[in-house]
Amino acid sequence: MVETSYIPQTLEEALRIRKETGAKPLAGGTDLMVMHRRGTGVVPSFPWPVMIISSLEELKYIRREGDDIVIGSGTTCHAIEDDPSVPYAVRTAASLMGAESLRNLATIGGNVCNASPKADLPVPLIMMDAKVTLVSATGSRTLLLDEFITGPKETDLKDDELLLEVRIPLPEKDYSHVWYRKIGTRKANAISKLSLSAAVTLDADGFIKDFRSANGASGPKVARSTEVEKILEGKNVTEIPSVLEQFLDAYDAILSPHAMPTYRRLSTRRMLAHFLTEVASGTQNMIVT
Repeated sequence: MVETSYIPQTLEEALRIRKETGAKPLAGGTDLMVMHRRGTGVVPSFPWPVMIISSLEELKYIRREGDDIVIGSGTTCHAIEDDPSVPYAVRTAASLMGAESLRNLATIGGNVCNASPKADLPVPLIMMDAKVTLVSATGSRTLLLDEFITGPKETDLKDDELLLEVRIPLPEKDYSHVWYRKIGTRKANAISKLSLSAAVTLDADGFIKDFRSANGASGPKVARSTEVEKILEGKNVTEIPSVLEQFLDAYDAILSPHAMPTYRRLSTRRMLAHFLTEVASGTQNMIVT
């Protein structure tokens, strides 16, 4: 059972409790409650004090700030999937996170801070260079989400900090093609066996101005390489077939050699090849499969 629990009413109170006790924040609890369950109808047992922050309205928002979409850490996945201002790939990832009842509880902050290699939202967020803002009773700091998640179930969150918000920079020009694909045991309500998000921006002459892609469940954390992405940048879509194998081989090298390597590598190659073939063929806008 929970030895000590706190239910702060304000963010200020939550930061004070976090500083004084080190209590771990629990928002939707869709991961932590399962991880520490003891059986049906039995209260989960946590090895540390818990601070329930699901009632903090100060952490629930989606708004535009300059060139960023900013999402409060307490915002539910259902709210994210239902808001047209949120980038397409992020909305799609949120919409595939289990049943609707779970998406009404699960939060972006919980999904990010749980740092599971199979988490849904970090994949498109890292692809889009999202940043996180962390706050404590004494200050705040901002860093790339890709740097915040340091490994499986590991983050750079300090003992006195809370995740305040996720900031998603919007592209200068809308993506010409954007994609999110999740592979699970079932079509719905399944943990990712593999996920991929990709996006490309073309100029009027068909040259690739920006290409980006990120993989989930293919290693200890989301896999992305800006160096590999540069193989495609500057190329015309007519050149994609000639550089496709070079790109796929280079992308293959950033995936973990452990845990079903053949399955994940081949599936990733097929998904990327499919996406880029659609780009080269001139299929417009969002590709969803």
